[in-house]
Amino acid sequence: MNISQSHVGLAPVLPLTSFGNVLLFLFNAVHATAIVFLNASVFLSIMVNRALRSENRFMYMLSTCLSDICSGVSYYYSGLLDVSEDYNSATRTYYIVPTFLGLSYMAILAAQADRFHAITAPFKYSQRMTRNRTLLVILAYWVYAFAIVAVQNLVPKGVYKSVTGIGTLVANIFTVVIMIGLNIRLFLIAKYQLEREPPSAERDNKRASVYLIIVVAVCFLVAWLPFFIYIIVCMFRGNVCYIVKNEGTDPLRILARLSTIITPLLYIKGCHALRSTLLSQVWRTTCCMKKG
Repeated sequence: MNISQSHVGLAPVLPLTSFGNVLLFLFNAVHATAIVFLNASVFLSIMVNRALRSENRFMYMLSTCLSDICSGVSYYYSGLLDVSEDYNSATRTYYIVPTFLGLSYMAILAAQADRFHAITAPFKYSQRMTRNRTLLVILAYWVYAFAIVAVQNLVPKGVYKSVTGIGTLVANIFTVVIMIGLNIRLFLIAKYQLEREPPSAERDNKRASVYLIIVVAVCFLVAWLPFFIYIIVCMFRGNVCYIVKNEGTDPLRILARLSTIITPLLYIKGCHALRSTLLSQVWRTTCCMKKG
C-alpha cells in the first residue's frame, strides 16, 4: 500500500466474526472511553479549583491528563481499526499517537524530579521553581516530543532507525534506573526526614504529595517495564520479536496504556482536595446539567 493513496478503507482491526474478536473490540472501546473520561474529569477538577492550580505538582497532573486524553481519543483509531504505524502505511499517524504516551511518561518523570527537589531543598525549590519556570519545563518536554516527531517524519527511514535505535535503548535503560533510584530516595526521605519535622499541615501535604508520586511512578513502571524489556531484548537481538496488527492487539502496549487509567484513579484516590472538587463540582454539575 502506497502512502500517497488517497482513499483508505478502514475496518475493525479483526473481523467481528468470532466472540473473541468482538470481546477484544469492546474491551478496546471501553478502554479508550475510560481513559478519556477519567483524565478529562481530573483535568476539569484542577482547572475549576484555583487552590489546586496554585501548586506546581498539579501543573504536572494537568500535563499528564492532557496527554492521556489525547492518547485515549487517538486509541479509538489506533486500537479499534485496522491501521498501522509502519513507515509505508497509508493509515499511519506519523508517530503522533505513540508520542502522547511518551509525553505522559515524561510528565511523570518530571513530576517525580520536581517532588524530589521540593523535599530535599525546600527553600531553594521555592525560589527556583516559580509557576512560570514550572510551565516552562512542561512546555519544553512537549516541544521536545514533537520535535522528535518532526525528525522522524522528515528523514529517510534508514537514517531515522540508525539515529534513534541506540538512543531509544540508552534512554529506556537510564530512565528506568533513574525512576527506580528516585523512588527509593523519595521513600527514604518521606520515611525519615519528614518524621523529624514537627506536625503541621505543610508536613502532611508534603508527605501526601511524595507518597502519591511514588505510587504513581511505581504503577507506571509496572505497566511499562515489560514493554521496555521487550524493546531492549529486541534491539540486542537485532530483529523484531513479534508482529501485531495494531496497538489494540499488542498485549504489551495494552498493558502500558493501562497506566493512563491507573494514574488518574491514583490522583483521585490520593488527593482529598482533588477528589472533593471532582465529586462536588465536576461530576455533580455534569449530572445536574443532564437532568435539566
